[in-house]
Amino acid sequence: MRNAALTLGLIAGLMGIFVGLFGYGYAELSERHAEVGQFFGVFENPGFIRFASFIAPLLAIAGGAMAKARALWGGVLMLVAAVCFYAAFGFNVATMFPIGFAALGGLLAIAAGKPDEPRAHF
Repeated sequence: MRNAALTLGLIAGLMGIFVGLFGYGYAELSERHAEVGQFFGVFENPGFIRFASFIAPLLAIAGGAMAKARALWGGVLMLVAAVCFYAAFGFNVATMFPIGFAALGGLLAIAAGKPDEPRAHF
């Protein structure tokens, strides 16, 4: 389960990088060029979009990387990444796989109750 969580977290983070690049880029473009925002629409909170565009993929990758050694911490990070993706971008065709992979990886990491190491999650 830990290997699956690791793989899902890394894939979610890599997919999320592309979502984040487009989200951050569009937030900047619509803020600097008002005519683009008028034509295509603007984000209600571009600061949060920029923050989530950076932090969500980072948390997914870090959570996936931590899933083998610290499954609880890695799982929580991946779940927070999924929540950030959803809060910033909603659930749509571009975000369904990063959200799904990060959430499933987080659940699998947390469900890996018996640690491989002799010590518990904490």
